[in-house]
Amino acid sequence: MRRTRAAAAAARVLAATPVAAELAADPAGHLMRLERAALQTVPLERLQRLTRGGTGEDGATDVSYDRSWVASQPAQEGGAEWRCLAEALYFEARGESVRGQFAVAEVILNRVDSTIFPDTVCGVINQGTGARYQCQFTYTCDGVAETIHEPRAWRQVGKIARAMLDGAPRALTKGATHYHTKHVSPRWARVYPRTATIGIHHFYRKPIRVSSN
Repeated sequence: MRRTRAAAAAARVLAATPVAAELAADPAGHLMRLERAALQTVPLERLQRLTRGGTGEDGATDVSYDRSWVASQPAQEGGAEWRCLAEALYFEARGESVRGQFAVAEVILNRVDSTIFPDTVCGVINQGTGARYQCQFTYTCDGVAETIHEPRAWRQVGKIARAMLDGAPRALTKGATHYHTKHVSPRWARVYPRTATIGIHHFYRKPIRVSSN
């Protein structure tokens, strides 16, 4: 009996709160306001990736890995995620072919999707930045100012960054999470399976560790 009375009293208190009154008066509106508040916490670029849909099958953007396709795309701009990806392509691969630039973008987004790397584009690119040459992407910790000197190259990588963020297929590197140029030979390359070679870069996928009992 005491528990029943206590529960009833608690229900009366809850019903008297502004939230409960709002929910009772306009349940649909209340839920829409909650949804809007939740969406406001999602980064713009991530929200755009979820909502744009693209033009290809399964919501992927149709792309062709050549300069004529890139030239046919409108100039692009965006928020922090777009800027981070475009800068990475510019400083890491602007001398590469269109195919090579798409491949580098694949690695970055594959890392975003992996549980062992940061879950944002900017987080992946800036991982380790601060200690000289201890970062994941050398241009972020080599001590050289990151200045855009080639507008044409910047426009191109900006279009590629937008296509990838909008859901372009990752069909070039077979899930690669690492790459290096041909003139270096990092130790990890001896044990990571190579998935592709495009231009001056070799691409690799981090091995999956299987725990043993």
